[in-house]
Amino acid sequence: MPDDPYSRVDYRRLIAWPQRIEREWPFLQRVLGPPPSRLLDLGCGTGEHSRFLASHGYDVTGIDASESMLEKAREGEASDRVRFVLGDIVEVEALVGGQFDGAICLGNTLPHLGDRRTLDTLMRGLAARLRPSAPFLLQILNYEKIIAMRQRYLPLNFREDDDGEIVFLRLMDIGQDGAITFTPSTLRYRPDGDPPLEVVSSRNVRLHGWRQGEIEAALEAAGFTDRQLYGTVGDVPYLPRDSSDLVIVARHG
Repeated sequence: MPDDPYSRVDYRRLIAWPQRIEREWPFLQRVLGPPPSRLLDLGCGTGEHSRFLASHGYDVTGIDASESMLEKAREGEASDRVRFVLGDIVEVEALVGGQFDGAICLGNTLPHLGDRRTLDTLMRGLAARLRPSAPFLLQILNYEKIIAMRQRYLPLNFREDDDGEIVFLRLMDIGQDGAITFTPSTLRYRPDGDPPLEVVSSRNVRLHGWRQGEIEAALEAAGFTDRQLYGTVGDVPYLPRDSSDLVIVARHG
């Protein structure tokens, strides 16, 4: 799709998913509680978390605006415990029906929302779909630290490929008022090639670097009055100038 900025980025290959989810699972299990439960996965991407949670007995609905991501999410063994919905997570209240027992929004999803009005719409819609006291687990990069330090890039990822080695490069150009130009790029590295390094894909994506106070204000306005902060998807304290991530576990009502 020409308007899909992630149509040429294979996140399934470029993230070590088994290791990541194994590390996150004890925290996810504690926050989400035992299955069976109806869960929302907002910005589900290629569906790794959705399928993993479904394999552990949860009924999961994953929502993502990228058709190419959802095509990958639907690959492999089908399960009646997971389904994927194409759409903007801001419209969550209209995209799904009924009440859910929890929700997750992990990775770099939230920064795709560019203004406070859109963020408020998401939080209100999510609150309408969650049962009272149901957990909402939100994780983004710690933009408090990124913006303060004028950080320009995220760690490189390397993966073996049939024709060399794939390098996943993520650059950031930090503008005013939290505006960020994010440039995810896929490179192929062949030491004996000519040239040894070539660009497979590269695209600019406009993001907003949401900080703790902004997110908590939107959660508070939507009725998520019970909130705990962590520095990663695990029992690690959040330190504004040191943590790699901002993780919030919020409950409504």
